[in-house]
Amino acid sequence: MKSPLLSSAVRCLGTALSLAIAIGIHAATAPAAVAAPTGPDVSSWQHPDGRMIDWFAVKQAGHDFAMVKATEGLSYINPYFLPDSVLMRAAGMARGTYHYARPALPPEPQAAMYAAVALGQNGPLDLPPVLDLEDSGGLQPAALIDWTRRYLATVQALTRRVPIVYTYPNFWRTAMANTAEFAGYPLWIADYRGNPQPEVPGGWSNWTFWQTTDRGAIPGIAGRVDFNVYSGAQGDFARFANMRGLTGSG
Repeated sequence: MKSPLLSSAVRCLGTALSLAIAIGIHAATAPAAVAAPTGPDVSSWQHPDGRMIDWFAVKQAGHDFAMVKATEGLSYINPYFLPDSVLMRAAGMARGTYHYARPALPPEPQAAMYAAVALGQNGPLDLPPVLDLEDSGGLQPAALIDWTRRYLATVQALTRRVPIVYTYPNFWRTAMANTAEFAGYPLWIADYRGNPQPEVPGGWSNWTFWQTTDRGAIPGIAGRVDFNVYSGAQGDFARFANMRGLTGSG
């Protein structure tokens, strides 16, 4: 029996493909390069009343990537994940995908569900997988650190890429006891205080992505949206996002 969630995803994909055809999948002229790659992160909240994101408009506004919520816990799949993935690739944007952690549930099945849904992580325009860690699930720091260790190891084994960790400074200092154990993973930090640089907790020497605000406005996306910037910490963005073969550079 087809699940309601699958039916919703199929309907969304049909809408996405119709929108792509209406747009013509034309090759949009890219704007001039900016100092650092930027992009939003989106979930079902950016689809009010079932409205689709115009990823061509997002790209034409100068953004190079987007992070898309894929899964949460053990039972939720973002119904817009598939159409957003199709359209942003058609628009030529690099795609990051993330799992919203529910540490009250075991990590290995969550990692397996995410990896199965994420539609691959090693193709052109694919950024590494992301763990969104901002809920302790009632675990004490030692248990949450163990949960995180197990989740990251499982995702890395399944996707063959080193995952990115998303978190907030205060959450990491308190719920994770400011552990430095994960400083070898790329950091995506959310810090909205308007400082020249974000606070970097947990022994990280630098940040890879910085979510500067949750009140951004981007053409093609309805309402407010999280806004992110890439620091260059992982080197050339085109290489980090598997864009080399598309750009023709070596």
